[in-house]
Amino acid sequence: MILLRVALILLALLILPDWYLYQTYIRKSSKRWIKLFFWFPSILLLIAMLVLVLLRDTLHNALGIYLIVVLCIVLPKLIFSIASLLFRGTGWLASRYFCYKRNSLCLIGLGFCSLFGLASFGYLLFGAIEGKENFQVREVTFHSPDLPDAFDGYRILQISDLHTGSWNGDTTAISKAIELCNAQHADLAVFTGDLVNSMADELLPHMPVLSRLKAKDGVYSVLGNHDYAIYHHWANEKDRIANIDSLIIREERMGWHMLNNTNHLIKRGDESIALLGVENSGNPPFPNRGNLPKALKGTDGLFKILLSHDPTHWRREVLPETDIQLMLSGHTHDMQFNIFGFSASRFMYPEHNGLYLEGSRGLYVNIGLGFVLFPMRLGAWPEITVITLKKSN
Repeated sequence: MILLRVALILLALLILPDWYLYQTYIRKSSKRWIKLFFWFPSILLLIAMLVLVLLRDTLHNALGIYLIVVLCIVLPKLIFSIASLLFRGTGWLASRYFCYKRNSLCLIGLGFCSLFGLASFGYLLFGAIEGKENFQVREVTFHSPDLPDAFDGYRILQISDLHTGSWNGDTTAISKAIELCNAQHADLAVFTGDLVNSMADELLPHMPVLSRLKAKDGVYSVLGNHDYAIYHHWANEKDRIANIDSLIIREERMGWHMLNNTNHLIKRGDESIALLGVENSGNPPFPNRGNLPKALKGTDGLFKILLSHDPTHWRREVLPETDIQLMLSGHTHDMQFNIFGFSASRFMYPEHNGLYLEGSRGLYVNIGLGFVLFPMRLGAWPEITVITLKKSN
């Protein structure tokens, strides 16, 4: 169903700009070969889309490359079309008299259209080649009156959504990211879910690298929706459960401590804070396995930090039913696309990127270190977060 929706969106993006450009610039051409060649790239992309839909179970790895090719072709044409509407003039947007009588101005306008299109093409290529490895360290400070004095200045490193299966066994980029993580010298390191795309075996080549992630008080993690292997066709439920168990065992072998509806107390002298972790708690179609009351046991009166993969959990249960001061999430990726601060993820998630506050309580949404579906990041650069806890009056 999701693949069908994506196909319909791509179909519209392929057809609409082509129709406008053909009607505006190509139709009046006297050369037949120009008219035919104009449609050739889009026809090839439509055929490739049909093949991917029909053979989606065997060609799923090719989908990401296909999407990048589509974006590199469609987005420049879409930007050119929009700019052309503004500069060239159709209907209410501008005066045809202005365009046709002042040809020099029209040529300048269309020149800008072309530059916009070329710039978007170059930006897309950067996102595909370099963007997914353009790791950024984001420094965040969270103030709370409930924080024990001994933890004033405590530093938490958060990473999320590695999606190791998307890297096709190449450990170079993740190794670079882990070196950057360790260079932050954090007190605590946490991972907020989606370590794999589906299969536990995706983790195998990356285990030696991820085992190098260190922090003074250890590394703790939770499961994300992808870690439940719900996007793979299993012969039976027993095999899927075995896959999850294998993933948890491998995380423990890496020195990561899994918090599945449990908690861990971190001590500084006579004072403590509680680190809680729940299984994925999401809205349909995402798994809802979190057991927050169970994770809260034994934490009354303590400053609490919750690891929960899906940020929608914050308003659904955490805010109205608990006194948890800070929740750390991932999941959104900010759609891996953020231009001038705008991302379509805001239409799906009220909290999709960064720190959100309700009074003295907070949620931080990490937009992920890896990628899924298409191997690209634009603006929503892969993130390593360092959260400093500060005591407030």
